[in-house]
Amino acid sequence: MTAVTLLAFAGLCLLLSVTPGPDTFLVLRISLQSAVAGLAAALGSAMASLVWAGLVGVGLAAVLEDSAEVFRWLKVAGGLYLLYLGISSLIRARRTTPSATAGHAPRRSYSRMTGFGAGAFSTLLNPKVGLFYLAVVPQFIPHGGNTLDTAMVLGAIESIIGFLYLAAVSIAAAKAMAWLQRPRVSSWLERGSSGIIAALGLGVLASSTSS
Repeated sequence: MTAVTLLAFAGLCLLLSVTPGPDTFLVLRISLQSAVAGLAAALGSAMASLVWAGLVGVGLAAVLEDSAEVFRWLKVAGGLYLLYLGISSLIRARRTTPSATAGHAPRRSYSRMTGFGAGAFSTLLNPKVGLFYLAVVPQFIPHGGNTLDTAMVLGAIESIIGFLYLAAVSIAAAKAMAWLQRPRVSSWLERGSSGIIAALGLGVLASSTSS
C-alpha cells in the first residue's frame, strides 16, 4: 500500500469517527461520571475494532454477509444492548431523589474495567462497524497480498483514530466537569445521552426487523 492509499483510508476512518454514534454517546455518558473510566471505554471500543478487522482478515465477516439471518440476529443483539444501556441509565436517573441532587449530582461508580467492557461490547455489537470493515477494508487490500496482515494494519489505523477521537470526547467532558457536575446540568445530560442511546438501540432493532 502506498502512503496516499493509507491517507485516504485514514480520512475515511476520521469521517466514521466524528459521526456521532453509540460509542460517542456511551463514552460521553461514562466520562460525566469518571474521566478514567471514559478513557477506558474509548480504549475498549478501539480494541473491539481490531476484533472486527481480524474477522475480515480471516474471512469470518463474509459469513455475516452471506447469512442474512446471522447478520439480523447480530443487529438484534446490538440493539438490545444499546436499549439496555439507555433504559437502565434513565431508570437510575429517575430514581435519584431531590435530596440527593441538592448537594451533588448523581454519580454511578464506573471502574476502568466496567468502562472498558461497556466500550468493547458497544463496538462488538454494532453491525455498522462490521459493515464498515466488510465493505471498505477489502477495497484497500492489494491483490495477492497477505489479507490478514493488511486487514490488521488497516484495523490498527482505524482503531487509533477512533480511540483518539473518543479520548478527546472524554477529556473534553472531564475539563468541563465543574460545569457539568451542576446537579441540573448533569441530570439533563445523563438523561439526554441515555435517551439517545436507547433511541439508537430502537433504531437498530427496527432496521433488523425490516431487513
